[in-house]
Amino acid sequence: MLFSGLPGFSRRLHAWVDAIPSQCACCHAWPSRRVCNACVARFAQPAPRCQRCALRVPAGVAVCGACLKVKEPPSFDRCLAAVDYAYPWADAVADFKFRGDAGWAATLALLMRSTPWMEPALEAADRVLPVPLSTDRLRERGFNQAALLARHLARAKTDARTLLRLHATEAQSSLPRAQRLRNLRGAFAVEPHRAAALRGQRVVLIDDVMTTGATLHAATLALREAGVAHVTAVVLARTSPD
Repeated sequence: MLFSGLPGFSRRLHAWVDAIPSQCACCHAWPSRRVCNACVARFAQPAPRCQRCALRVPAGVAVCGACLKVKEPPSFDRCLAAVDYAYPWADAVADFKFRGDAGWAATLALLMRSTPWMEPALEAADRVLPVPLSTDRLRERGFNQAALLARHLARAKTDARTLLRLHATEAQSSLPRAQRLRNLRGAFAVEPHRAAALRGQRVVLIDDVMTTGATLHAATLALREAGVAHVTAVVLARTSPD
């Protein structure tokens, strides 16, 4: 496509296309938004989740057994997830991240905002920080999906310049949590000139998918070193344990 190589062109194009009525990505109803109301009601029902890791738990249970037994609990104070990483949201994330369809950001952020306890967390936050990508990954993808979600969730509070990714890590998808934690040591830092402003603040940390929580844990450790008082980790989707 003419001009498709220009910086930001693909992101703007997808955002424009997303505003045009089309078929629902799930049931193919027409005309519709990306996901119609009926499919949201079917595939995004709120579920009780562990306050520490966002896995599903029985009603009335605050913290899952795995979190009670783990030797190194998550460094963040709470974790919220909108949906399970399953159909149709896994396909949506793949389109969003790996096929350059940034137009998914508004739909997925709206889904996140509808999650129980999400609005209070955003309202209480001083800042909303997206998990940063490495320079190479950002160049390859063209956008940071966590930053797009954060801006749709709370544009006025979103700060994408304070939390930094210092280096890339090897692919994490097939690794156990302990190995992921080792790989991520020193991967994140707070921009030195902005560190003082974080002291005592409440932060919402945004990412798209949580598998073991190692990335959010490592990012939170960097925020703790800067004196952040409270961190709520927020993700679109939570994978299920294998």
